[in-house]
Amino acid sequence: QVQLVESGGGLVQPGGSLRLSCAASGSLYNIDRLGWYRQAPGKRRELVADITRGGSTNYADSVKGRFTISTDNAKNTVYLQMNSLKPEDTAVYNCAAGRVVDGRWYFWGQGTQVTVSS
Repeated sequence: QVQLVESGGGLVQPGGSLRLSCAASGSLYNIDRLGWYRQAPGKRRELVADITRGGSTNYADSVKGRFTISTDNAKNTVYLQMNSLKPEDTAVYNCAAGRVVDGRWYFWGQGTQVTVSS
């Protein structure tokens, strides 16, 4: 089992920044991909960004150039640095852990709310 605990959400004004953190623990030996999803009310869940153990990253078009995903392997933590935030970034953000070989996400965090509003 893998446990994922997110932190760092909150309320921020448009144009502001937040950094989300996700600490992973447990049996991580089969996990080689970490990602961030988000879901806004009435919308489908979408993949925001992911990163492989080898360092390859992928971003949704809507966040390219504004968000950066990174990891601290020593701390088993994945981060999502979010800059130039917009009201449409408002959502619950979930951390996920999975495997590249089958493209599946096996474990999920409980989610953290990000609200962008003036």
